[in-house]
Amino acid sequence: MKTTTFKKWLNSLNNLDTRQMRTLQEALTEIGLKKQVAGYLETPYNKIVCPHCHSKQILRWGKRNDLQRYRCKECKHTFNSLTNTPLARLHRKGHWLDYAQCLKEGLSVRKAALRCDIHRNTAFRWRHRFLENAKPVKATKLQGIVEANDIYFRRSEKGNKQLKRPPRKRGASNKPAFVKELVCVFVSRDRNKNTADFILTTLNKNALNHTLKNIVPKDALFCSTNKSFYRQFTYENNIRHGSLDIHKNEEIKKNIVHLNYVKSYQNHLKNWILIHFRGVATKYLDNYLSWHRELDEFGDTITPRNILLRAKSIGNYKDQPYLVT
Repeated sequence: MKTTTFKKWLNSLNNLDTRQMRTLQEALTEIGLKKQVAGYLETPYNKIVCPHCHSKQILRWGKRNDLQRYRCKECKHTFNSLTNTPLARLHRKGHWLDYAQCLKEGLSVRKAALRCDIHRNTAFRWRHRFLENAKPVKATKLQGIVEANDIYFRRSEKGNKQLKRPPRKRGASNKPAFVKELVCVFVSRDRNKNTADFILTTLNKNALNHTLKNIVPKDALFCSTNKSFYRQFTYENNIRHGSLDIHKNEEIKKNIVHLNYVKSYQNHLKNWILIHFRGVATKYLDNYLSWHRELDEFGDTITPRNILLRAKSIGNYKDQPYLVT
């Protein structure tokens, strides 16, 4: 905007009434937040690579929506810092920081939509976009005393308008479920609160080898119940096994072997999903597991900016954007 036009616009502000002033203030605030978010998410020029062909031969190609655009010299595609990330093509950047704060507080879809002044469908879509890159964030190495246990959630098609089964009647969730109606969530956790959880179709020795073989070290003490597949897993991998007899209702052995840490985590997880969110669709369960895992592990150290950086980036467990200051 030219200087003369800007001064003329400023002089016209005296003619605004109270409602118009409030609307102007809200618009300026959102514009400022959009620029702030764009600044957080902008990738330095020397680290930019083409998301299509991974070439470093790129040119600056103007700006749009407060983000720098680039053009690749080799494949001729244009892109910005959010291309091919879960945040690509999402609008209303001015509300992203507020929504990231809602994720930190674990608010429901409707409460988050009300706080951010967005539609509940938008809040739901943003939730799973923001959590997309959080799924691989789990412990890659457990140490010391490792506890393992499994819990089950009833298979849910919440939100699906075309069910592949007859609808359940009210109160049916309290009745015993068949095995095919259950989803197994296997949780392993050490005494330092490092957690790795997995959604398994079947829980057996092969599943444990696939998920835990590279996570549990040889010098660890593996605590679990005395089910046969736990014994087979520890025997084949030469890992010390502290087992609890489920038939005798053993809860602790030698003041060391117990499952208190993992069971406490599982109880909180189950209440968080079943009571706080009133159940979640099975196809989104992995997102909620990663969300709960991050809230438990990082707690108050998470900031809205860090949540945005995690949503944008694809990193491993050691490259946590939550540690960015």
